[in-house]
Amino acid sequence: MDKKELLERVAADGVVFISFQFTDVTGTVKSLDTPVGRLEEAMDNGIWFDGSSVEGFARIQESDMHLRPDMDTYTVLPWSPEGMKRARLICDIYQPDGTPFTGDPRGLLRRKLAELKQRGWTFMVGSEPEFFLFRRNGGDVVHPVPHDIGGYFDFSPNDEAVRVRTELMRALDSMGLEVEVGHHECALGQHEIDFRFSDALKSADNVLTLKYTVKAIAAQNGLVASFMPKPIFGINGSGMHCHQSLFDKDGNNLFYDPKDEYKLSEIAHGFIAGQLAHARGFSAVTAPTVNSYKRLVPGYEAPVYVGWAQTNRSALIRIPRFMEGQSKAVRAELRCPDPSCNPYLAYSVMLSAALDGIDRKLTPPKPLNHINVYELSTDERKAKNVDELPGSLLEALDELKKDSLIRESLGESIYNSFRRAKMEEWETYRLRVMDWELERYLEAA
Repeated sequence: MDKKELLERVAADGVVFISFQFTDVTGTVKSLDTPVGRLEEAMDNGIWFDGSSVEGFARIQESDMHLRPDMDTYTVLPWSPEGMKRARLICDIYQPDGTPFTGDPRGLLRRKLAELKQRGWTFMVGSEPEFFLFRRNGGDVVHPVPHDIGGYFDFSPNDEAVRVRTELMRALDSMGLEVEVGHHECALGQHEIDFRFSDALKSADNVLTLKYTVKAIAAQNGLVASFMPKPIFGINGSGMHCHQSLFDKDGNNLFYDPKDEYKLSEIAHGFIAGQLAHARGFSAVTAPTVNSYKRLVPGYEAPVYVGWAQTNRSALIRIPRFMEGQSKAVRAELRCPDPSCNPYLAYSVMLSAALDGIDRKLTPPKPLNHINVYELSTDERKAKNVDELPGSLLEALDELKKDSLIRESLGESIYNSFRRAKMEEWETYRLRVMDWELERYLEAA
């Protein structure tokens, strides 16, 4: 959109306030709100803000930062009251001298996609963030109680969760996410809403939009929506499987080759090999919390071992089936990311890993079709060249430090800020005394 069209839409929508949004390095959405009367000035001159208090941004002596709204991200927030209607614009971040801020996660992904465009390629991503709907169970602290009694794909016309999920889908569709399907997931209270794949920047915007929309509408229904990877012990956690493909400027899927045994092109094989080669290195970015590694354990359908397959959902990368003549549907599904990640950073490192495999003409190991990797012994996995993802956030951060390609793809500013924030998280976790420790040791020790 241009400025004139945007102002006309804002007026027609009856918008009263504008939220100018961006994310910090951990993926938390930040917002500066202004009356709609200041929108034209903001589009012309941007918005100044203090970056010194934002995780991963500027030191206090370099705190002035500049937001520039992306007009194509305009949408009305459907949960805002009619008389106080609010819309949002996602912003890119610049320094006072007019150069892009290297610590801006969205700016990082934008730059990587611009570099990819020089090859004539587009990185397409369709993500599937899973989430739980919980009832509150007393006080300010949420003791999660699943909101329903459904199972995987279960239908219940009188189920309150179906009503809430339908409300969520309608809201997301009104915000331009092109919702394809919503369904109940495996665990009690667990849901998934899938939206149409798109270029990686829009897809990352959509992930963040979905997360705060789900949380806002759940709250209006007296519920707590959580994208925590593993909120309840003993049941499936929430992942964010990412379906990826590369298209050329003519709209052809670069992953398809009808002559290949697996119908995959040399580019697709290199893409898969690169992500497998760097999976341990980018794990801290795609699974960035202490809690993430309580999801990435055997037995709950989450990928733990580094391999690929067409028919095996235990593999880290799966090539979904597609019908003859549907070459545009060929894609690689990376199954290790979870919805606690910053999608801009996650997509950036996923792309960097894939391009490394393509450029170095790496070939992946044999696919793990018809093999339950969880049942293989350590020696059997080693014989099949199947590595294992890190078992903790600390181990993942160590792997990130050792992987120069992934570290450099983040850039010095983002890498240092991300590592600092996550090491603080690890130290806080390490020092806390948990309920499990009291139950196990208080009287036994």
